[in-house]
Amino acid sequence: MGRKKKGIPIHGWLIIDKPLEISSNNVVGKVRWLTKAQKVGHGGTLDPLASGILPLAFGEATKTVSYVMDGTKTYRFEVTWGESRTTDDAEGEVSATSDVRPTEEDIRAVLSNFVGAIEQVPPKYSAIKINGQRAYKLAREDQDVEIKPRTVQINRLELIECPDANRAVFEVDCGKGTYVRSLGRDIALKLGTVGYISILRRTKVGPFDEKSAISLDSVEEIVHSDALFESLLAIETVLDDISALALGEEETRKIRQGMSLKKDMADTETIRLMSEGKLVALAQVENGLIKPFRVFNY
Repeated sequence: MGRKKKGIPIHGWLIIDKPLEISSNNVVGKVRWLTKAQKVGHGGTLDPLASGILPLAFGEATKTVSYVMDGTKTYRFEVTWGESRTTDDAEGEVSATSDVRPTEEDIRAVLSNFVGAIEQVPPKYSAIKINGQRAYKLAREDQDVEIKPRTVQINRLELIECPDANRAVFEVDCGKGTYVRSLGRDIALKLGTVGYISILRRTKVGPFDEKSAISLDSVEEIVHSDALFESLLAIETVLDDISALALGEEETRKIRQGMSLKKDMADTETIRLMSEGKLVALAQVENGLIKPFRVFNY
């Protein structure tokens, strides 16, 4: 007989508007402590110096985190020209300076170079692993950190405003693995100057945006009321673009036991199996067989 899990069984997504100067893991820890939930994880790290959308997965929703991590993200960020920083953001030490200040026309002229599949080198202070160690750990130890370029996808990059000659505000829609700190650094270099990210806010992660987010402080206010559960989004919210198939009672029982179902269906990589409006499993269809590869129990 398995050991009983500690905590309250809560399932679904809670979207937090992460404040500055707190890590994503600390947000998870605080929310887990406040809600007494059995299991909580997050759908994509935000640096302490970044604010914005941090999706938290509760219970069985943690089985769908990869679908959020792989989704498109939107950021609004400010680049300050004339200084580069060791961390490519405001936290680091000044590593170079420049008197060059690009005009709005100059900036708009280079943006097309950063749209589509582009190559970028992640910041030295990042979680990239080099020979089994995190790059930021090596950088803090003043070790030479050579990080290879990687291909990332930028779907949209727009200049929003130039508050003054020293700063420009952008918005970007990007794919998995994109470092906005690297993007700001590289835009500056393309413009013949240096720069760093002085403000960074994530406004969207997959299907989650600012409209569905609540503040971290408000979790403490609603944790002992129905408002907490009213703020939870269904597990399948992150799977809306995956085709769904409704199951009968006997079919549901078989799937929950890990059994395959025979159906006259075309092969498909992933299908969402539903019963009475609840997510039962994710499955593959192959040669007329529905084979579950992830079953949800809640």
